Amino acid sequence: MKSKTIVSVSLGSSLRNHQAEIELMDFRINIKRIGVDGDKKKFMQVLRELDGKVDAFGLGGADLYLRAGRYKYQVVDIAKMVSVLEKTPIVDGGELKETWERKVPQILVEKEKLDLQGKTALFMSGMDRYGLAEGLSQQGCRLLIGDMPFALGIPIPLTRLSTLRFLSIIMMPVLRRLPLKVLYPTGKSQETRVTRSLHLFKRADIVAGDFLYINRFMPDDMKGKIIITNTVTNNDIETLRKFGVKILVTTTPEMNGRSFGANVLQAIFVSILEKHPDKILPEEYLQLMNTLKIQPRLLYL
Repeated sequence: MKSKTIVSVSLGSSLRNHQAEIELMDFRINIKRIGVDGDKKKFMQVLRELDGKVDAFGLGGADLYLRAGRYKYQVVDIAKMVSVLEKTPIVDGGELKETWERKVPQILVEKEKLDLQGKTALFMSGMDRYGLAEGLSQQGCRLLIGDMPFALGIPIPLTRLSTLRFLSIIMMPVLRRLPLKVLYPTGKSQETRVTRSLHLFKRADIVAGDFLYINRFMPDDMKGKIIITNTVTNNDIETLRKFGVKILVTTTPEMNGRSFGANVLQAIFVSILEKHPDKILPEEYLQLMNTLKIQPRLLYL
């Protein structure tokens, strides 16, 4: 059995660090998350030290690209930091978000028998989860897209993906050049809750997006809500239970008591396929998901 080593280097909090060992197909895969608490120099140092010594990196706590449908723009701040790599590929999970997460709502309806028709889904960021937003829209959900309220502080949600695409074409060339701390909560700021746009949470039946964004802005009263997200710890689950969340869906599977992010899963696939990420087709990711029978995790809280 071949061994693979995956390291997710995150600009987020070190409090969420975790390790796991799993077996997939004919591979024994060692997974490690290293949070650097927002320290850019430490982030780059970790990449330099492990470059060529691990099979693939996952980029956590930020995205290398801003995306909306077929449009994507590289985030300048992140691109500079990952440019220290010479040997080991790094991925941010974006390709899985665009392919796999688009299918998740259909799976929830057909296999889990969740009724999504007519429900209102609040997205913390449509640019971060465009595929999932499109998938929920296809299942009859009304959308509240929160890029402007939550990322920019402009209290106007979008309701159409077509509007998001149009604004993305205009905004992405500017957003990609903003300092990292403006685009993403990093380090200690991830651990601080600042409730915002409470009226949007009240209108929503479903809240979807990166858990750090959800946790940062959600109110204490989340009674009856459905959360669709990615990486959660056992403590996160207990917090959601305490706040009254009805159903928790994680788009990535549980590994040793923890659901890792899309960046980790994509890094695992890159290591298994033994190809540069630029050479991997979307269909290859979906084929691996099907081969491994990977399904979203659903918990009734």
